[in-house]
Amino acid sequence: MNNRRRLIGTVKSNKMDKTVKVEVARTFQHPLYHKVVRGTNTFVAHDEIGCNVGDKVRIVECAPISRTKRWVVEEIIKVEVRQEGEMDAIAAADIEAVEAETPVEEAVEAIEAEADEGETK
Repeated sequence: MNNRRRLIGTVKSNKMDKTVKVEVARTFQHPLYHKVVRGTNTFVAHDEIGCNVGDKVRIVECAPISRTKRWVVEEIIKVEVRQEGEMDAIAAADIEAVEAETPVEEAVEAIEAEADEGETK
């Protein structure tokens, strides 16, 4: 085993080709005020495995691969479980929410009607 740093974090973005952004959270005690503080860092890591958003992964430091990539995904610790129908349900809920909104024309007519009533009084 080598002595490279290893960190565990959550994949926040996988929109790039063979690259993921991993958010690593840590807690520490403030040196002066002794309050427990939570902090997060985001690392850009090389991904040959094929991680998805939400996966918990272990990253290991390496020689620079590009200007920002200094880490490689070593293994996926926990896979974010998503059912096939879950994404369809989310999309359907968004469509229903948009359809339930009042169309702009009706809202404008209602405002104009209220303004006309206010002028007649």
